[in-house]
Amino acid sequence: MQTKIILTDDIRNLGHRGDVVSVKPGFARNYLFPKALAYPASEGNLKRLGQEKKQYDARLLKEKDQAETISKAVEGMTIVLKKKAGDHDALYGSVTSSELADALAAKGVKVDKRRIELEEPIKRLGKHTVHVKLHRDVTVALTVEVQNQ
Repeated sequence: MQTKIILTDDIRNLGHRGDVVSVKPGFARNYLFPKALAYPASEGNLKRLGQEKKQYDARLLKEKDQAETISKAVEGMTIVLKKKAGDHDALYGSVTSSELADALAAKGVKVDKRRIELEEPIKRLGKHTVHVKLHRDVTVALTVEVQNQ
């Protein structure tokens, strides 16, 4: 059995804000509703969704413009990090998204560390490509060069 809900935020692998989706009742009742990530898809809530969608679309357009401005600053940028490495160019530890966010901030670009997507931890010296998801529709590639300290 499925329950229809309206999402109030983007949820990975489920949908975007404003989408009407079907989920299991326990997931909605125990996780989505208490965290205010969704509300039931009743007739009154669907009308409320229509009103909120207009405001949300305007805000989303403004955020997208800001994200595109930041993406132009990040595009083609190379960040150089110095880390200690052992045999076979293996790092002691790994490069984290927090370190990358700090390095971007040092270059004058403020990006939230949660927006930096590492497919796998960077554990070797050399050049790596990291994707920064600034907005739902705006993703930019960033080159990270890890050198021996």
